Amino acid sequence: MKKKQVEKEQNNEKQLPRQETTLGEDIFQLLLKIVLIILAVILVFTFMYGMARINDVSMKPAIKDGDLVMYYRLDKRFVSGDIAVFKKDGRTTTGRAVAVAGDTVDITKDGLMINGATQISQDIYFDTTQFQNGVDFPITVGEGQIFVLGDNRPEASDSRIYGCINIKDVKGDCGYSDQRTLIPSSVNQIKTNNILSTREESL
Repeated sequence: MKKKQVEKEQNNEKQLPRQETTLGEDIFQLLLKIVLIILAVILVFTFMYGMARINDVSMKPAIKDGDLVMYYRLDKRFVSGDIAVFKKDGRTTTGRAVAVAGDTVDITKDGLMINGATQISQDIYFDTTQFQNGVDFPITVGEGQIFVLGDNRPEASDSRIYGCINIKDVKGDCGYSDQRTLIPSSVNQIKTNNILSTREESL
């Protein structure tokens, strides 16, 4: 009796119609997935990331004229060395943050000074000088502002011309930060003295 019942259930399972998707349904599901992926990309590049074409030489050689840069919108807590993407005078440009809120910036015959300490830029190959028609120094960075300089010091359009920039005008951070970019000369002098002392001891 049990054997007949099992055979009957197996026969019923075999008789159940298989649910097969049609070609039209497959195409619809594929298109739906593509639309969802496109929407996800749009959301990411609308609220999290952005892209901008840079048409100047302020940050050369790090960013060349015509380069396309991607920046992060959600984090605008800048530290020295970060590259900011911002809008100034109707165009999008870039600059490296060298001072943040509370810092005092000065440019003297000795070069760039932050809070009274002369800065040595390891990756900058030009002297930092004032522009004749630029802002007056020293200048203190206000709350919600940053002071930016272009790596291409002689040709850069940066805070030496238009002063500190407001964080609200910054589109985002390129994500590059090198804490070694600016080193107080006093620290550099200590390192040099240590090297000289070591050499003298070895002699």
